[in-house]
Amino acid sequence: MRLVIARCSVDYVGRLTAHLPEATRLLIHKADGSLLVHSDGGSYKPLNWMSPPAILSVVELSEEQQLGGVIECWEVTHRKTGDKLRVNIYEWISDQNFELGVDPGLTKDGVEAHLQELLAAQIERLGDGHTLVRREHMTAIGPVDILARDPEGKAVAVEIKRRGEIDGVEQLTRYLELMNRDPLLTPVTGVFAAQEIKPQARTLAEDRGIRCVVLDYEDMRGSESGELRLF
Repeated sequence: MRLVIARCSVDYVGRLTAHLPEATRLLIHKADGSLLVHSDGGSYKPLNWMSPPAILSVVELSEEQQLGGVIECWEVTHRKTGDKLRVNIYEWISDQNFELGVDPGLTKDGVEAHLQELLAAQIERLGDGHTLVRREHMTAIGPVDILARDPEGKAVAVEIKRRGEIDGVEQLTRYLELMNRDPLLTPVTGVFAAQEIKPQARTLAEDRGIRCVVLDYEDMRGSESGELRLF
């Protein structure tokens, strides 16, 4: 992981456009190719970002950029959509690289773990005709909560959260990208399931073809039976 603090401006060019004027920011470039742009505020949410799969290139400066004080320009290009995040750097303040190793993944709290168990037992909440394949289907970057089949027999990957936010959509997107490379599974569709789904997360999910399902925890607990199941 590369952590850079620099005075910079940032432009997103693609299916939408966005501009961040010159200011001091934290740039986080991860091993998966993603780039996150943070300010000293806003909690965990970046001001702008490029999701993986992406590649970062240092591009030659134009005369206009040089006259404007730019000393380096990054272009982070999404490998599938061609969208670009262009970062003009005016001053380096700090530049450090760290090797974090393989992350063991998120340990879910009791509510999320129970939601997974309940949805596996009540898989019809995804829609009539859905069937459970297994819980905790392993991928190269961690387990997706539930693998199911739709009425046509196509694979469905389900990510479950207590509170559905953008990070959860990004996580499911990464799982789907990997699972759709498996000839035994593809095509795999996604379902983002949570007790509450934030509007921004729903918008991002639907833009990526991911279906959102709101789970009523209390209702699901009331539907629980005493039958023992092997998942």
